[in-house]
Amino acid sequence: MSDLVILLTLLAIGYIFGQLAERRHYRSIIKREQMLRGLPIIASKFPPMYKTPPRSLLVTGSVVISVDYFKRFIAALRNLIGGRVTSYESLIDRARREAILRMKEQALQMGGKMIFNVKLETASISKGAKDRIGSMEVLAYGTALADKQPGHT
Repeated sequence: MSDLVILLTLLAIGYIFGQLAERRHYRSIIKREQMLRGLPIIASKFPPMYKTPPRSLLVTGSVVISVDYFKRFIAALRNLIGGRVTSYESLIDRARREAILRMKEQALQMGGKMIFNVKLETASISKGAKDRIGSMEVLAYGTALADKQPGHT
C-alpha cells in the first residue's frame, strides 16, 4: 500500500510542477514570438536576389528539455495500448519553438534582417531506464541575411 501512495504522490507532484513549468514556458514562448515576428523566416533554400550581396550569417538556436515524471508515466501507459503519445507532443512543440526563437534572437544580435533555409535537428541526449527518453535537444539553424557586407558602402 505504501508503494502505491509513493507512486501516486510522485505522479501528483510531477503533474503539478510539470504543468506549471510548461505553462510558464509557453507564456514566455508566446511573448517572445510576438516580439520577434518582424524577423521573417523564408521557406526557401535560395536567398532573395539583391543588387548588392548582403552579408550571410550562419545562425543557430539550441535547447535541451527534460521530460517530467508524469509525462513519462503517461507515455509508458500509451505505449501499452498504442496511439499518439500526446504527453510528448507538447515537449517537442516547446523545444522546436524555443530553438527557433533562440536562432532568431542570435540573428537579430548579428544584424540579421531575415532567415532562410532553416533546418531542425532533434536528438535524445539522455536515456532513462529501459532507453526511455529523459531529455531531448532541438537544434534550429539557418542563414540570416544582414544589410551589407562589412566595408561596403
